[in-house]
Amino acid sequence: MIWELDFIILTLVIFSGIAAITVKDLLSAAILFGAYSFMMCLLWAIMGAVDVAFTEATVGAGVSTVFFVAAVFHTTRDSKD
Repeated sequence: MIWELDFIILTLVIFSGIAAITVKDLLSAAILFGAYSFMMCLLWAIMGAVDVAFTEATVGAGVSTVFFVAAVFHTTRDSKD
């Protein structure tokens, strides 16, 4: 394994995870969660767990992100924060 690539992807995982929980906008949080899941998919694939990577890509980065974005678009905003 190339440790530099692992380190870059791990850094992006940590950054996207922290950004997803600190951002105020729900749509941005949903997109950052999808990016987090995709980066985790890459890490699983690099480590050789292709079945786990495929499941993470399908469920985590694909279906969950679509459901989160759809839920955000079906909500209304009460205040003008």
